[in-house]
Amino acid sequence: MVLTKFIDNSVDKIKKEELMIVLKDDASNVSIDIIMKACAFLRSDAQFIPTSYRKEYIHSYISAFVIQLKDMKNDKNNYKGFVNKNELKNLLKVVQNQEEMTEDKNELHFYNIYKLVVIYVTFLLEKPIHPVGTPFPGGFKVKYENGKYLCPVKDKQKDNPNAVCEFCIALQDEKMK
Repeated sequence: MVLTKFIDNSVDKIKKEELMIVLKDDASNVSIDIIMKACAFLRSDAQFIPTSYRKEYIHSYISAFVIQLKDMKNDKNNYKGFVNKNELKNLLKVVQNQEEMTEDKNELHFYNIYKLVVIYVTFLLEKPIHPVGTPFPGGFKVKYENGKYLCPVKDKQKDNPNAVCEFCIALQDEKMK
């Protein structure tokens, strides 16, 4: 993966435009076969989701996952500014810990794509990791109100060392506390 080498060799701040080039390079190596295997993992993993919203959950995650990967590959925007290298490295550590905890090849394919998508939406698009409308148990969803992204579960993930929520720009939806 070019991304890891790029981060290890770069200075304290990473130019957003350079990060985009590296993400696109890594994304170009993601074949349809890998995408299908990653989606198979998402479907399999959803077996533990309450049946009342499992179908919506699967549809939401797979469509966002595939659409964001496609958008990243086709993104022609010229991003200005810098990304904090330490924040990016910390996010990668969390995802790498997740990868190390699995032996399922489909799940590994998922994490390789997930890593790219999370970095893309967080550091370049500056949007929440879970897109607006992503469902959560109890019928709650990520929202955009008054110029802010609101998540119904962000605070509940503070103590989860495997969650990337701490890097997400969404704020805790105060109505869900």
